[in-house]
Amino acid sequence: MLDSDLKTQLAGLLQNLRTPIELVAHLDGSDASKETRALLADIVDAGAGKVTLREATSSDGERVPSFQITRHDEDVGVRFAGLPLGHEFTSLVLALLHVGKHPPRIGDDEIAQIEALDGEYLFETYFSQSCQNCPDVVQSLNTMAALNPRIHHIAIDGGSFPQEVESREILTVPQVFLNGQPFVQGRQTIPEFLAKLDSGAAARAAEALKDIEPFDVLVVGAGPAGAAAAIYAARKGIRTGIVAERFGGQVQDTMAIENFISVEYTEGPKLSAALEAHVRSYGVEMIPLQRAEELIPAKQPGGLIGVRLASGPVLQARSVVLAPGARWRQTGVPGEAEHRNKGVTYCPHCDGPLFKGKKVAVIGGGNSGVEAAIDLAGLVDHVTVLEFDGQLRADEVLQRKLRSLPNCSVHVNAQTTGMHGDGSKLNALSYTDRSNGETRQLDLSGVFVQIGLLPNSEWLKGTIELSNRGEIVINDRGETSLPGVLAAGDATTVPYKQIVIAMGAGSTAALSAFDYLIRTSAPAAEAIAA
Repeated sequence: MLDSDLKTQLAGLLQNLRTPIELVAHLDGSDASKETRALLADIVDAGAGKVTLREATSSDGERVPSFQITRHDEDVGVRFAGLPLGHEFTSLVLALLHVGKHPPRIGDDEIAQIEALDGEYLFETYFSQSCQNCPDVVQSLNTMAALNPRIHHIAIDGGSFPQEVESREILTVPQVFLNGQPFVQGRQTIPEFLAKLDSGAAARAAEALKDIEPFDVLVVGAGPAGAAAAIYAARKGIRTGIVAERFGGQVQDTMAIENFISVEYTEGPKLSAALEAHVRSYGVEMIPLQRAEELIPAKQPGGLIGVRLASGPVLQARSVVLAPGARWRQTGVPGEAEHRNKGVTYCPHCDGPLFKGKKVAVIGGGNSGVEAAIDLAGLVDHVTVLEFDGQLRADEVLQRKLRSLPNCSVHVNAQTTGMHGDGSKLNALSYTDRSNGETRQLDLSGVFVQIGLLPNSEWLKGTIELSNRGEIVINDRGETSLPGVLAAGDATTVPYKQIVIAMGAGSTAALSAFDYLIRTSAPAAEAIAA
């Protein structure tokens, strides 16, 4: 199952096991079980006596193939159903290590919070091997289950259990059920799970923020622009903080990155993790899981600027770099909101495998849309690309590839007018041919919306100058209409929304913030109303 190089690497990692572990497998004579048995045998060989395998004599009530990772004579609830390969192979390795009591890379406070959770929790996570967001969820819940015996987690490969996916109407991954009921969808980390499970966590976090001293530079947003700004500010030796709902921003949802200069290929979650590690290495004060709600201008030149958080506290700083990023733009047509994650989706890499053998549409004929159609063509029965303009806007090399695929069709001058279903599942899309006014309907199971980005700037309206598209207006130094407030990244008027450009803009904004600080005298201390 595993090649020799991978087995050698795995053997080296499993030397870190601090206690023996046992794999308890539920298998039958199917090809999928044979592959699972071969994988588990390779793990046992790599474990050099620290890992044993036992095939359960009865599989009643158990998914087949599946296996549990446990300690001898202990109830540890970490399970995989289906093959954890692709993006999930790392999740498997980490699960082996953590069940074997190799310490996870999380803070002592988080470990204590996990261990203190009371009650009984059975999590079921549906993933696809091509989903780049799924490993964060799987690894988070596996770690929690390895630390707390009251927490059990089953990571389920949706492609291995299509009937189960169909019966539970799962049309997007990752999707998590808790004690048999839908719990969350999309990428989640341990702090986010703890915030949901620990009822007092949010209040404690908000209380702790009330006493934070003012920053020299406060960065709002932790995507490429925000990370670069925080690093450049911290390198100047000034007190720097960064506040965001999640680190990485939109990059977390990016699959293949092939135009990041000097790096031939990487993926969004990997780049996000590297950015976070780099920021942390400079001692930047991280304020995660917090959403900015209001920008409070300084009362006098050089005075403190406030950023009010949705949880209540106001953070203060002598200068602020805004890097709130952007989100997927929605069509706004009837039926889209009702069927989001029920057939309407925005991530072809994550959710594409759930539509295997079905008919789907991609809305958008730019690079993102055509790339999505090309990726989906290898999985689904047929892909229809709908473009509002009179021609596709993707690069010609992508258009040539699309035209070469026999199960793809393109409709230009197509204005999407509705997405239809019964509220629980999408089954059709209607559009108008703008060239003749004719209305048409496509019977399909999925719609992938790829029509660009929308800046996360609504909370800034009325405070700083925004363009008619809602973008933060900046000059070539990253300065906004408010002194001491800089901005960078996809939420600004910069013409090209690219990772490398966002990083450069974040660096520019931080240097401009430093220039503002050294040229502006701080007035006497002032209070900002909380």
